[in-house]
Amino acid sequence: MRRLAFALVTPLLFLPAARAEDKAAPKGFTALFNGKDLAGWKVFAGKEDAWGVEDGLLYVKGGGGGWLMTEKQYGDFELRLEYRMGKMGNSGVAVRAPLEGNPAYQGMEIQLLDDRNWTGLKPTQFCGSIYDVVGPSKHVTNPPGEWNKMRIVAKGRNITIELNGTETINANLDDYKAKAKDHPGLLRDQGHLGLQSYNIRVDFRNMYVKPL
Repeated sequence: MRRLAFALVTPLLFLPAARAEDKAAPKGFTALFNGKDLAGWKVFAGKEDAWGVEDGLLYVKGGGGGWLMTEKQYGDFELRLEYRMGKMGNSGVAVRAPLEGNPAYQGMEIQLLDDRNWTGLKPTQFCGSIYDVVGPSKHVTNPPGEWNKMRIVAKGRNITIELNGTETINANLDDYKAKAKDHPGLLRDQGHLGLQSYNIRVDFRNMYVKPL
């Protein structure tokens, strides 16, 4: 029996290395979240205790947390992240935002939303949109409670967004200059990245950025 137990346990010695390799940042990317704490981030216009880390996930409890913003600023970049929210969940990703005003307007907000259960939405409010500016071409969110993958590429005046492997936005911001009065962030060429606290808990993981 002792020999059999040893034979069964020995292969498990190789599992930690495999897990560590799975969590490595893609080539050319830097991790925005270390899986342990909020190093590299700071809360803006909200309560710090709304944000936290649990089981290797970055999470926001619900409303009142404002925005969690990166300490660094980015101009042209590719951002990858995964998020999970429950029914009626609502959040967002700030892009090129300053640490003043509302990042959704002073910068840009890429909408994160449970499309399946919100009603009465404008085209520019669905998940994968540039909030209140450009609506997504397709609706491809996974059901509440499941993970979604998002890829955001900002290069000059072009913004491309992919949700769950499907492109939802490919926009030239110069085509939307008429909205710059309400959305001055459309004219910015750099700023902070951020995550929004809105209503219920949202989990985030595998957040990586690559300057372009």
